[in-house]
Amino acid sequence: MSRPLPVRALDTVLDRSLVLGYTTIGLRVRQALPGWPADPAPDALAGRDVLVTGASSGLGIATAEGLAALGARVHLVVRDEAKGGRVLDEIARRRPDAELRLWRCDVGDVDDVRRFAGEVGAELPAIHAIVHNAGVMPPERAESAQGHELSMAVHVVGPVVMTEALRPQLEGGRVVLVSSGGMYGQALRADDPAYRRGTYSPTTAYARSKRMQVEMLPLLADRWSLGGITAAAMHPGWADTPGVKESLPRFRSITRPVLRDDAQGADTSVWLVGTEPPPATGRFWHDRVRRLAHIVPTTRAGEADRARAWAWLEEAAGLG
Repeated sequence: MSRPLPVRALDTVLDRSLVLGYTTIGLRVRQALPGWPADPAPDALAGRDVLVTGASSGLGIATAEGLAALGARVHLVVRDEAKGGRVLDEIARRRPDAELRLWRCDVGDVDDVRRFAGEVGAELPAIHAIVHNAGVMPPERAESAQGHELSMAVHVVGPVVMTEALRPQLEGGRVVLVSSGGMYGQALRADDPAYRRGTYSPTTAYARSKRMQVEMLPLLADRWSLGGITAAAMHPGWADTPGVKESLPRFRSITRPVLRDDAQGADTSVWLVGTEPPPATGRFWHDRVRRLAHIVPTTRAGEADRARAWAWLEEAAGLG
């Protein structure tokens, strides 16, 4: 169902205002407007296997539960097995019919990602989707086992390595990168993906890595389309997640009355995995609608910067 022009105009106003568009206010208004994309069918994912990284807290739990509600066999990919086991039990109590499986993987460690992918690939002949939800915001600059700045390792390098390793199983499937609206405030830093220059800021590092996700998405989508894989990035808006509570306490104290809950933040991820036909590949989404990758001209990347960033990613992820 196409949306009337006044509806599209209101949606754009909500999106640009941030406070209205990114909070629970924006989602509720959009859901009430004509043209809100339909929910996936109740059994849209019956019999299908879906992986969710970072599935032991916040948006990851809500994403896993939302996919289970559509009938998926959900594979919870976590770094902390004990915590993940507790989450699995919690979801199972709320949804006794859910099919759940727990896996351990440190998404920031390329070697561990390849080990995990080998184990999963040997067991699952077909994977319908991977939701790359795992996230970090270290208070001080940290590096992965391979020497990559940790935000880049977890949000960019690890997801690409995992997807590449599971391409045979993902043929005809979907990949969702959970990004952040914070990337709108950052340009692509192809000159410093390791964040070695200037004073380190956790929020800036996080946003830079999310900008890298979105800038690399069209190139990754082209690469993965050879196997019929569709790729999308989305941002959840402002959700009251454990990460926000721990890393942005002042922001949370100001905005808490209008922050989205985890299920509202995860809505578009679940929709992207379950809706039919598959959404067009290589797009950036928020509240089930394609969004622009840039709001202000100063964040637009030139072809040279994008090529330089791609060369860095090829080396970091070992793309052949």
